[in-house]
Amino acid sequence: MSDLPVLQPESPQAQAMYEVFMQVVWISAAIFFIVTGLIVIAIIRGRKRTELPKQDFGNHRREIFWMVGPVLVVLWLLAISTKLILTMNAVPKVHPPRDAKADEELTVVAHQWWWEIIYNGSGITSANEIHIPTNKQIRVKLRSADVVHCFWVPQLARKMDVIPGRDNYIWLEAAKPGVYQGLCSEYCGTQHAWMNFKVYAHSPEEYEAWLTDQSAQPSDSASADAAAGKQLFFSYTCVNCHTIRGTEATASIGPDLTNIALRKELGGGVLENSPENLARWLKNPQEFKPGSKMPDFNLTDKQVKQLVAYLDSLK
Repeated sequence: MSDLPVLQPESPQAQAMYEVFMQVVWISAAIFFIVTGLIVIAIIRGRKRTELPKQDFGNHRREIFWMVGPVLVVLWLLAISTKLILTMNAVPKVHPPRDAKADEELTVVAHQWWWEIIYNGSGITSANEIHIPTNKQIRVKLRSADVVHCFWVPQLARKMDVIPGRDNYIWLEAAKPGVYQGLCSEYCGTQHAWMNFKVYAHSPEEYEAWLTDQSAQPSDSASADAAAGKQLFFSYTCVNCHTIRGTEATASIGPDLTNIALRKELGGGVLENSPENLARWLKNPQEFKPGSKMPDFNLTDKQVKQLVAYLDSLK
């Protein structure tokens, strides 16, 4: 199978789309080779003749054949596409499956340029990382905080527009544990290319353990640098943009930083999450993601070290 993720389906929905796609490819290839072959034959025969061919003003039987053939092909493509839409249950808001909860289990809010992930009913909010159990349809509500975005996980689901003022819904399901790349597939501004996220599919037991870990409030570190970093965090305007569960920081302009130390990436995938990269990000976020709403506070090296110590303790 191809190395392209879009050609490596890992969910029933993606597999259904892949099968229809391959049918269309093979039908199109067959038509292409038939037409190309007839053109080649006509060219070869025509080059051998020295006089004009006998004029043929039509054959009703042949005309009907050439008309009926394409119509049947189009009707077949219509049939398999309609079946795909019905099988995938294209509008989960209207037709939830019998084993699904009545309310959506995840809410994903698109921002310029990051994704807010809300685990409904659990009090857990994260950024740019979606965790789901395997072999279960997860009903996801999609919302936009600013402009039009598009939610797409090629190996798991189809594309779905995320539109301001309108809630859209999509099913998300993974057949086996793994990490699946997601992205915004609608141009949404300067950093559209770095509006990425990942879906982490766990076994049901591992997912429950993850929920338990995420539900716990981070405890204060005994480190002097972490204590100084916490004081610095709440004395600056960080609290006007970010949330840290269990503290007075409750804003939602920027990503929720509760358990940020457990995340794999920073800035929608622009940097791997490590103390060194976190320090680089805090020192000058505009260097890595120009146009992002994270300003450069002109922090000193000492202040950066203290903030990193505090944020690295949030796990």
